[in-house]
Amino acid sequence: MANQTRTTFAQPDVFLGVIFALLAAVGFSAKAILVKLAYFDRVDAVTLLALRMAFSAPFFIGVALWVRHRHAEPLNAHDRLLVLGLGLVGYYLASYLDFLGLQYISAGLERLILFLYPTMTVILAAVVFKRRITTKIIAAMALSYAGIGLVFLHDVGINKSDAVMMGVALVFASTLSYSIYLVGAGHAIARIGALRFTAYASLVASAACVLQFAVARPLSALDLPPRVYELSIAMAIFSTVLPVFLLSFAIRRIGSGSASLIGTVGPVSTIYMGYVFLGESISLLQISGSLLVLAGVLLVSLSSKNETR
Repeated sequence: MANQTRTTFAQPDVFLGVIFALLAAVGFSAKAILVKLAYFDRVDAVTLLALRMAFSAPFFIGVALWVRHRHAEPLNAHDRLLVLGLGLVGYYLASYLDFLGLQYISAGLERLILFLYPTMTVILAAVVFKRRITTKIIAAMALSYAGIGLVFLHDVGINKSDAVMMGVALVFASTLSYSIYLVGAGHAIARIGALRFTAYASLVASAACVLQFAVARPLSALDLPPRVYELSIAMAIFSTVLPVFLLSFAIRRIGSGSASLIGTVGPVSTIYMGYVFLGESISLLQISGSLLVLAGVLLVSLSSKNETR
């Protein structure tokens, strides 16, 4: 009877966890669509990123203050350096490179390149922590990068210029930056706490983005159409703040492995949102490439899940 009762209460929790993970994946993926829509109004990457983080900052300040009351012990000097360094590398630099790359490539290709982070994280962890890379992981990486190659061919076929190569290089560098952050974040999160670390690191990134704008752009750069501000607010709420917390709620209910597997719907949703909202084409090459990338990421995720059991 006790087991039946426990199962009954667990099922709605699992269902909510799946819904939260799906919403987080779509929210993160919608960022590329919102950025591309804003670029139609000729806003530059530095200004748009500063607006996104400025509108996100009040939410993270609120969370930081709330978490601070729950954690009486202040951060030591080592923890502060971790938050500062990882916030700059994982949130600020990765976001800035990504926004630059989106000026040159489609939203679908951008999301697929960003989705290579599990494979990059495995490689970095193998180098840093001397971990062995299995044959299955190598096969998964081969699938993922072959898929990126197919989608790259699709974009080059539409836009025959060096711009696509530039965009791919920038987003790839963004993914590498985020992967470095992930490798280092495990230690920091274990010491500081996930919610606390996320709020503090996000505030570091917000400050860096606003400071970059203050140094690189005049105030007249903020003289933008209202639509850019609307898109920036939407980006801050629906593609930055909400997905971060929805994902943490999902992980709490269904675990990080299941949440990451559900997150594989992200690139697919970006491709279709790009078709609906941006008029980006969908070709057989793109679909085939997407399937290869997703297959590779699933293999990496499942292998990682099995190794941690």
